[in-house]
Amino acid sequence: MHKQFTWFIKKQEVHVFRKAVFPGKYIQGVGAVGELPKLIKLLGKQGLILASPSVNDKVLPKCDLDLKAQSIHTEVFGGECCEDELSRLSGIIAQQHVEVLVGMGGGKTIDTAKIAADRADIPVIIIPTIASTDAPCSGCAVLYSKDGIFESVYYQKANPAAVLVDVGIIAGAPTRFLVAGMGDALSTWFEARSCDRTQSANECGGYCTRVGLHIAKLCYETLLAYGTAAKVASEQHIVTPALEHIVEANILLSGLGFESAGLASAHSIHNGLTALAETHSFYHGEKVAFGVLAGLQLTDAPVDESETVFSFCEDVGLPTTLADIGLGDVDREKLMKVAEKASAPEQPIHHEAGVITPEKVLNALLAADAIGKARRGSRNHNVKREA
Repeated sequence: MHKQFTWFIKKQEVHVFRKAVFPGKYIQGVGAVGELPKLIKLLGKQGLILASPSVNDKVLPKCDLDLKAQSIHTEVFGGECCEDELSRLSGIIAQQHVEVLVGMGGGKTIDTAKIAADRADIPVIIIPTIASTDAPCSGCAVLYSKDGIFESVYYQKANPAAVLVDVGIIAGAPTRFLVAGMGDALSTWFEARSCDRTQSANECGGYCTRVGLHIAKLCYETLLAYGTAAKVASEQHIVTPALEHIVEANILLSGLGFESAGLASAHSIHNGLTALAETHSFYHGEKVAFGVLAGLQLTDAPVDESETVFSFCEDVGLPTTLADIGLGDVDREKLMKVAEKASAPEQPIHHEAGVITPEKVLNALLAADAIGKARRGSRNHNVKREA
């Protein structure tokens, strides 16, 4: 065989693997948190729960887990997934000889637990108490600065050993969390599709599998079918099939979909938006949702598809204008900082087709904002006419 041809085959072999990743176990339902002691014993002897402040004060006392009898200790999360908090938690893990770490709370609590467990080489169990992001099932986490500015993505050696999703707990949470989770999940199909079209790498270092792509599409279809009904159930704090479906979409389908199929413009735009302090009070999924709308303009999506996504966001209450994420008075110069951060060389926005530049991203942000404003003005005008 010709030497040059042999080299070509070896080079190609490095890139042809298709990869997908999953958590060890996924358990969803009312009362699922009751499985925690059994799971900890399955994985080790000494357990530690990293709980968000609200979980520690309001949720854990109602779970009837009898933590002391189970030798399970609790530590309150410091508030940001940053190196200072990870260093503090690493010291506690070593001092208490923790063998199983449990992350219980929202996205940043969960991400901190995943990174800390990975660094300590111990298994992690994730218990999301809100369905606001797709972080629970994934083997990657986002690191921020102490001030909440995106810094990097941290990849763990493996996905969580188990994910417990107690829908009863999630039904009691504020509806805004569920809606934000729908915003995060909304990006899954569009980013997966872009990665598949351009044959870009997914979040586990390979190419998309068919199962990853179809999970991502099922996620989108589930949102459109059950999103509004799930929001109503959440507002009433009741568990319905629609709520169950959306919790699964937000946590499982989106988690498996984004990691095994890939990221693109929506999450890059989210990362860019974190550069502006005005956006810090808004949730990850809310900023991602606007990233989806801007991404559709960036990639020249069909008009009817763009209208469907705008309508969905309007129906469930996701942002459709810059003002909805605190940037109503932002000027072009300031918004360019967002575009520059979103289109930095390491960002997955380059998984989109064509050459992506800050100028193109800026125009996409402004276009999505203009469409959102126009649609809102039209809606308000129609309401006044009907009245």
